[in-house]
Amino acid sequence: MPNIRPLEPTIVNRPPTAPWVEAPVQYLADLSIKPVTYNPPNGTGVPRRIGNYRDFPVRIHDARPIVRDLSLDRQAFVLTHHDTVVRDFYDKEEVRTVYEPEVEALIKRETGASKVVVFDHTVRTADRAVERGLRAPVRSVHNDYTEKSGPQRVRDLLSPEEAEMRLKKRFAEYNVWRNIVHEPIEMAPLGFVDAESIAPRDLAVCDLIYADRTGEIYIGVRNTDHRWYYFPKMTRDEAILIKCYDSMKDGRARFSLHSAFDDPTSPANPKPRQSIESRAFAFFD
Repeated sequence: MPNIRPLEPTIVNRPPTAPWVEAPVQYLADLSIKPVTYNPPNGTGVPRRIGNYRDFPVRIHDARPIVRDLSLDRQAFVLTHHDTVVRDFYDKEEVRTVYEPEVEALIKRETGASKVVVFDHTVRTADRAVERGLRAPVRSVHNDYTEKSGPQRVRDLLSPEEAEMRLKKRFAEYNVWRNIVHEPIEMAPLGFVDAESIAPRDLAVCDLIYADRTGEIYIGVRNTDHRWYYFPKMTRDEAILIKCYDSMKDGRARFSLHSAFDDPTSPANPKPRQSIESRAFAFFD
């Protein structure tokens, strides 16, 4: 099991008084079936999943009133103001040349990393995703990297010499997630589990099968102790940082669990969510 021993409890461990919603999220009910996901090429269909997945209702609290109390090293997610000069997030070249440096600077600012390598951008939409060659919001409780796949991804991205050098020191993987349209998000916001409420047994390794390789993620196993939060009505000038892997085993948060969900307070005909998530490794001296 992964080492995720928590630091001393923080203020967000207290019973929250902020507004909340109740909504179903999709967990693994148990480990009776080994979870496996078969991924088709992007835009050609939906993943085929094996596993005992079930929807369970959870109470998801508005994190905006406690935003200043959140920490990447404790909760594994934070919200920050982040302006962008990107005009069109569907333009891959603009994302690469304009947004990528913005993401790199943001992660350095928020973490103090000496080097950041941005390696992936995924645009998601809740509106005809497959038809448009895009990906839909992920509606299962998950974390993007595991104890094994985090270091392996570093080896995939860097030269053998640099990878082995970097793996000897602290490194972490962060996702930067944002709304890419000018209207606030009304559909399928992201919910997050406070990492201080995650137990090692809550993280089940799921094989990701691609045509040319096999990877791993964690799928969340249901735990009624999980504390859920979200940031309602996110705007284009806000960004969420999510820590999906940390090599340090000193008690800080190492993994995150998160999922899109259906907000019961959304309008009757909500505008489909359009978002981008960028993945990056941060290296520390």
